[in-house]
Amino acid sequence: MEAVLEAKGISKRFPGVLALDDVSLALRPGEVHALVGENGAGKSTLIKVFTGVYQPDGGELRHRGAPAAFATPMDAQRAGIQTIYQEVNLVPMMSVARNLLLGREPRGRFGVIDAAAMYGEAERVLSGYGVETDVRRPLRTLGVGAQQMVALARAVSVDARVVIMDEPTSSLEPREVETLFGVIRRLRDSGIAVMYVSHRLDELYQVCDQVTVLRDGRLAHTGRLAELERIRLISLMLGRDLNEVRSRGLTSFSRDRHAGGEPVPDARERADTSGEPMADAREGADTGGGPATNGPATNGPAADGRAPVVEARGLTRRHVLDGVDVSVRPGEVVGLGGLLGAGRTETAKAIVGALPLDGGQVLVAGAPLRAGSTAAAIRAGVSLLPEDRKAEGIIPTLSVRENIALAALPALGRAGVVSEAKIDKVVEIFMRRLRIKAASPHQLVSELSGGNQQKVLLARWLAVRPKVLLLDEPTRGIDVGAKAEVQALIDELAEEGLGVLLISSDLEELVEGADRILVLREGTVVGELSGDEVTEERIMATIAEQADG
Repeated sequence: MEAVLEAKGISKRFPGVLALDDVSLALRPGEVHALVGENGAGKSTLIKVFTGVYQPDGGELRHRGAPAAFATPMDAQRAGIQTIYQEVNLVPMMSVARNLLLGREPRGRFGVIDAAAMYGEAERVLSGYGVETDVRRPLRTLGVGAQQMVALARAVSVDARVVIMDEPTSSLEPREVETLFGVIRRLRDSGIAVMYVSHRLDELYQVCDQVTVLRDGRLAHTGRLAELERIRLISLMLGRDLNEVRSRGLTSFSRDRHAGGEPVPDARERADTSGEPMADAREGADTGGGPATNGPATNGPAADGRAPVVEARGLTRRHVLDGVDVSVRPGEVVGLGGLLGAGRTETAKAIVGALPLDGGQVLVAGAPLRAGSTAAAIRAGVSLLPEDRKAEGIIPTLSVRENIALAALPALGRAGVVSEAKIDKVVEIFMRRLRIKAASPHQLVSELSGGNQQKVLLARWLAVRPKVLLLDEPTRGIDVGAKAEVQALIDELAEEGLGVLLISSDLEELVEGADRILVLREGTVVGELSGDEVTEERIMATIAEQADG
């Protein structure tokens, strides 16, 4: 069958980087084609070539068998190529209906928009995507998952011939994911070509027919997905030997628990024995936060003699949190499990003062933390890596260097004058230690892959030498290789005495990464698992027991 959209030997260069090198990929009617690879493999660049954002430097783009050149994204859309991005790119202040039908609103006499017809059409279309809402309300009042479904409905409700989906399930509830898969199958059955980009391998095997693997801008594999064993797919993405992947497993967390032995020594005491320890990087910015621990604590009891470095007691916010208790000890990784909307993100935000509370208290090293002040939390040594790195993390108009140094600036100078030399030192240390891939420290952070953006955010908060790090979905939307690096880093930080609160929707990551797991449901802690209880089955059973009860 002839491809509706095809890349033939496409190359794309940027200053100092060959992003795509002789890449070919064909999207055929009635097929769902998976595009996978590590961050920086060239996936986003290829999507932008397909959609007219970038022009290729070599090779040929063909549309319905004929050479094509899309000068702008609008040209690609007119050719029937629609894209749904990981970050919803609609107009948040406009109504749901206007976003869905923008530019295609039904009009009455004199060209005036027929509001009643627009609302009726919007309700009809969205009901097919499982979205039941008042279409008159502003889009921003919907949850992220519902906004994503509106973006999907808008993309496929026009005369689409190709639909490109970039991490479409990253913000969806399980029910919404099933609805999305139903939509994808309808698109396939109606002869539309779908390109599906995701790091969730289980999803790929559920809905995709073909797969193309990119690695370092080159084509590593293309073929039928059903004929490719999952672990073989991972080895192709990583460029690692299959036997190595089998022996090391699918995450990079240590097999040993972090907090099961003696109190972890001061990270600075390890500096001369650990090669290039994270302690060295944190020392680059002496912000006064101090190491996570200096031996056994004496300001409160704990199972192994160490008091919590951070403790939340009775966190309460109406309709969001109901008496949540959380504690994290030095060198311990505590997981927060539960379904989306269970209160995991809200708990983390409450601890750092980013969510106003009706009741409860947060203590750091036994001392009460001023409520509602993120600045006070940072000064006390509590830092949060947010779930949405685009909206709440990186500053896209600033460079890698500026994003890394941002939080540590008060400590990198005197009398309000910042030392450029100190900034350079801190940035150089973290870019090397976290293996951040960028053309230079002065490259815009928005130009980096998702995994490298996540590392930049980690560098920012490690530069202030926190006592505890709250990680909200730290590996969401990043490739297998970057995910492995982040997981290994979490292990290393815990070994050096940093307390970690880990929020993840990936049960495998939660089970292999956490020492203890608190399970939340509807803003309440419904169970605590430790030791042999830390299994995927027990997490799901705990949620299910409460849901049935």
